[in-house]
Amino acid sequence: MQGMKDRQRDFLNELLTIDSPSGFERAGQRVWMEYVESFADEVRMDAYGNAVAVHHGESDAEIAFAGHADEIGLMVRAITDEGFLKLTSVGGTDKTVTRGQHVTVHAEQPVSGVIGQTAIHLREGDDAVDDIGEQHVDIGVDSRTDAEKLVEVGDPITVSGEIASLHGTRLAARGMDNRIGVWAAAEGLRRATQRDADATVYAVATVQEELGFKGARMVGFDLTPDAFVVVDVTHATDSPDVPAQATDDVELGAGPVIARGSANHPRLVDHARRVADTEGIDVQLQADGSATGTDTDAFYTTRGGVPSLSVSLPNRYMHTPVELVDTDDLDAIAELLGAVGAEIDNIQSFVMN
Repeated sequence: MQGMKDRQRDFLNELLTIDSPSGFERAGQRVWMEYVESFADEVRMDAYGNAVAVHHGESDAEIAFAGHADEIGLMVRAITDEGFLKLTSVGGTDKTVTRGQHVTVHAEQPVSGVIGQTAIHLREGDDAVDDIGEQHVDIGVDSRTDAEKLVEVGDPITVSGEIASLHGTRLAARGMDNRIGVWAAAEGLRRATQRDADATVYAVATVQEELGFKGARMVGFDLTPDAFVVVDVTHATDSPDVPAQATDDVELGAGPVIARGSANHPRLVDHARRVADTEGIDVQLQADGSATGTDTDAFYTTRGGVPSLSVSLPNRYMHTPVELVDTDDLDAIAELLGAVGAEIDNIQSFVMN
């Protein structure tokens, strides 16, 4: 494998430091587009912010690599007379990890705040965790008038976090779900072009996946590739906090996860597995008996059915500010995509006779 060079690592770090809650992805998309412009033949963005880059090949085959650019977050729902900000969720925000966190309100100018947490000394007994709608942000003002000079209803909010390099190749940050996906889509395109892919290869950064695959539905209507490969995260089940009933055997550092079942087209699954074996890339398998829970579920049902595949990165502590991945797994996904794209012509037909 190529290994993650400084430029690719800088690109990943840049994506991880940009706030990109669902519906407000533009800043991150601009960074993504600037990166792919150096090796793509064409780059474009649609009205809602979905970004597409393409390498125009000489054969008739076409494949698209996709990740979603958005992250979970919060939004200002109301402002109290005392100047506190009441909240609503953007996507599947976990109420158990928001209280006591530093946040940024993305108003006309960024505003720092904290999500209040009653001190343990003042709580009675084992209080239940407040729903997001019952929590509040304190931006340090004392009145609605002062708050409204800084923020307004509908401003998005993200929990503050830092990128932390742990031992070896382990990396922790907020928003791994799914900056790693858009990173891999871009890198998959770059590595396919380095392999002189004869096929036309697209890289796609979708919006609003956390709200129900909204961007993927738009892109699936607009693009007409022969196949989609979607990169997202999946739960690593190798940490002590995972419930016993979580039976998926997925480990950090053991390679990309190829899903089988439901949306995942058998011939695309077999192609990815053959390529991984040829390239010496270790992969793990996952059973998706009903749905993948990713943009794959939207892509494969567009235009009468488009062969699709979900390839995932093992991720500990999903939807928290400390999501943890192994960058060797991520580099392996990019290398797998590059090889899958370069050899997609080997699939003669997706029709299951």
